[in-house]
Amino acid sequence: MGDGIGRYRGTESRLPQWLRRRPKRTAAEDENRRENLLLATAAAGLPLAPAAYPVGYRCSCERIGCPTPARHPVSFAWQTQSTTDRGQIERWARNEPEANFVTATGMVHDVLDVPLDAGRAALERLLDQGVEVGPVAESADSAGDGGRMLFFTATRGTPEDEDEWWPCELDCHPETMDEHPGLRWHCRGSYVLVPPARLIGDEEERPAVSWVRGPEHPLPDPLNLLETLTDACARHAAEQGDQHTGHEVAWPLGRR
Repeated sequence: MGDGIGRYRGTESRLPQWLRRRPKRTAAEDENRRENLLLATAAAGLPLAPAAYPVGYRCSCERIGCPTPARHPVSFAWQTQSTTDRGQIERWARNEPEANFVTATGMVHDVLDVPLDAGRAALERLLDQGVEVGPVAESADSAGDGGRMLFFTATRGTPEDEDEWWPCELDCHPETMDEHPGLRWHCRGSYVLVPPARLIGDEEERPAVSWVRGPEHPLPDPLNLLETLTDACARHAAEQGDQHTGHEVAWPLGRR
């Protein structure tokens, strides 16, 4: 009896270990998951276009010294090319199984882009306050930026006064991050990578850009998130000893 109990307990103690083991996904399963994520993003109304991807430690565009490796669209016509058409996205995904994808902002949605630690703190605070938060993605640390969190919101459209608008030229180029730390507003003329996306030096089993809250969540008004995000960015900058918080510029608050 004692031996039987001992054998049973030994089996019981091994069960949690066995349950925690996850079989590795096959390449076909990974590709199916990638395609489903892209189609779900498009079904939520976010227009997509193909982007570059990592090839070893270089960008697929083969440009020497590419300033935004694996982060940029492959076509100069990405804004007009961007689409939510299911058939087109399926063709792109299957013809370019390694490609990342971007979503063009300022047409249907904008993106508020903040340092990862600031974003996590802000997200927790917003949810605790019962604020409606839309889709949220995380971009892992790359090029020493510490990672970013992307809050997808409804677009503010085109302002009547251009001086009220943050220029997207500052937003869409990651190499300007050191010059403009803190919160950035991706709007008309800008873009962001959508999950699942891989960057230079990524782990194979974990994409560098992934959803925290999926695209099925409705897009909120960006102004409902702005105060909390700017406050979190200011706290983050202070903790980092950064005297430039990056949100002294005029925000697009003129239109209601």
